[in-house]
Amino acid sequence: MSDSPALPALPVTFRPTRTRAVMLTAGVTIFVVITVIAFLLPTLSPGERASFVFTGALLCGVLVLLSRPKVVADESGVTVVNIATSRRLAWAEIVQVNLRPGDPWVFLNLSDGTSLPALGIQPGIGKQQAIGDARALRALADARTTGES
Repeated sequence: MSDSPALPALPVTFRPTRTRAVMLTAGVTIFVVITVIAFLLPTLSPGERASFVFTGALLCGVLVLLSRPKVVADESGVTVVNIATSRRLAWAEIVQVNLRPGDPWVFLNLSDGTSLPALGIQPGIGKQQAIGDARALRALADARTTGES
């Protein structure tokens, strides 16, 4: 197939870089703004100030957790890191890599008949990057499961 992408060098990590940058920047900004407000309000007690800082840290932590997803491909397989879980797959377990129009992220159809969402490749605000990443992962999976290298 002439439109198949060149295989990237392994190991390769796919992640939504723009989305990640926005979430991490927003998390740090929220933490700093809430902390500054806590110390600028003169009527707050030390406990109230601490609760402001804790709330800012909690919101920042949630955004850091949401920026965690990635897909790491290496010679022996793929590691899918989603928000709260991580799963290691051998290349032979991946039957198909799907990113259909309207999908929020890539889905990996697996040999056991299940489908695994791979949040590390998501169109969000980086649609062209996600499409290219999905094509590259599909090409890697096809090459590894058919015995090519």
